[in-house]
Amino acid sequence: MTPPAPALRTGTAAGRGTLLAATLASGMVFLDSTVVNVALPRLGADLDATVADLQWTVNGYLLMLAAFVLLGGALGDRFGRRRIFLLGVVWFAVASVLCGLSQGIGWLIAARFLQGAGGALLTPGSLAVLQASFHPDDRGKAIGTWSGLSGVATTLGPLLGGWLIDAFSWRWIFFVNLPLAVGVVFAALRWVPESRDEAASRTGAGRRFDVAGALLGALGLGGVTYALIDAPTRGARSPAVLAAAVAGVVAVVAFVLVERRRGDTAMLPTGLFGSRLFSVLNVFTVVVYAALGGFTFFLAVYLQNVVGWSALLTGLATVPMTVLLLLGSSRAGAMAARIGPRLPLSVGPVVAAAGLLLLRRVGPGASYWTDVLPGVVLFGAGLTLVVAPLTASVLAAVADRFAGVASGFNNAASRAGGLLAVAALPLLVGLSGTGYEQKGALADAYRGALAWCAGLLVAGAVLAAVLIHRPERTAPGGQPCPSLPASTPPDRR
Repeated sequence: MTPPAPALRTGTAAGRGTLLAATLASGMVFLDSTVVNVALPRLGADLDATVADLQWTVNGYLLMLAAFVLLGGALGDRFGRRRIFLLGVVWFAVASVLCGLSQGIGWLIAARFLQGAGGALLTPGSLAVLQASFHPDDRGKAIGTWSGLSGVATTLGPLLGGWLIDAFSWRWIFFVNLPLAVGVVFAALRWVPESRDEAASRTGAGRRFDVAGALLGALGLGGVTYALIDAPTRGARSPAVLAAAVAGVVAVVAFVLVERRRGDTAMLPTGLFGSRLFSVLNVFTVVVYAALGGFTFFLAVYLQNVVGWSALLTGLATVPMTVLLLLGSSRAGAMAARIGPRLPLSVGPVVAAAGLLLLRRVGPGASYWTDVLPGVVLFGAGLTLVVAPLTASVLAAVADRFAGVASGFNNAASRAGGLLAVAALPLLVGLSGTGYEQKGALADAYRGALAWCAGLLVAGAVLAAVLIHRPERTAPGGQPCPSLPASTPPDRR
């Protein structure tokens, strides 16, 4: 029997309720991705945390998201997108409460791992329910509304988090997820229709999930991350660090072999990398988002512990960057559609790197308007030139039927870049133990970290200038298809 066609309209109560559920859910994930950095100095002092503990507080969450987001999307396609979406929301809320109740840094880190696993179930579902539920004539409007409101949540997140930290406690940045989750569950149960991949259900495809691939990916990222974080305290030649590094590398190699053997049923079909453009774009993603992750990690701690700002003012510092992304991404995407992605992906990282070099000069008693704002605006302008062209180019570099997995892998690559940067930069700049509480040590580490991040951005610009070209459509196995006209948007199915 043919399943009913998607029928929700944006002007109906059911359409508005579905949009509300998806937007609130993605807002929770965005909030915890941006606000935790602002809270690091307070929770570190409260829980007697070291630099390594702060790194794991951020990276435990990113690790689970990067490793399991593709599996979360596959579970939704098979067992029902609303069902897995709701499971992710409840899981995320319970883990958030556990984070807020933490009585020690080990407890908090474990809860952050759980929170990231819930986010991996929730994140792909928040967009998938819109794609599957809305009438084709209203689908673009619904996704555009979701993107805009999610961007507003990202903008307001640091402000709300900073206010909660200053007025109450860092614990409230986690507790605030509970009423949001209640609203999502109510709206989803009342208005969101269930949907799944009916073709896969009828043919039996997708019944065997690539759990081995997901676990090997998590082990690979986790082993390398552990080695980078613990090397400053244990020593690079310690048995634990060497064992973690070797296990991580072996797991990555095993992941590639397993995915190649599974073919098109793999979590990540290796045939996608037959497109050189797809491969280059994802390396570019790792490099650029590593710079972004490292910058935001160090900036939030530096502004509070060295410059002496409050959590609220620290949250306000990066708002212009998000506003620029909201206002300029569509224009950057349209420009890239006309002239191709090479120019914006080459110029954008250089502009962002100039912003970071300006921000290296910020010191105690700095003025927001004259010392911080110019660098943040430059960095945000550069990032605006990158984000939309990068996403569109990744989707246009593969065949339409792989658009979902290509988008998911690129999302995972961006999180992996941030994870590796947060793990590696303190080692590279010599920050360990409780050095983040010592103004001199933190100031030196901050300037060194921003120099590394600027270098990564320049490397990304060179990569784009040399290897990136206008995307061609590719068939499975990497065979090129006729290029789309520049004005034709990629098929996001």
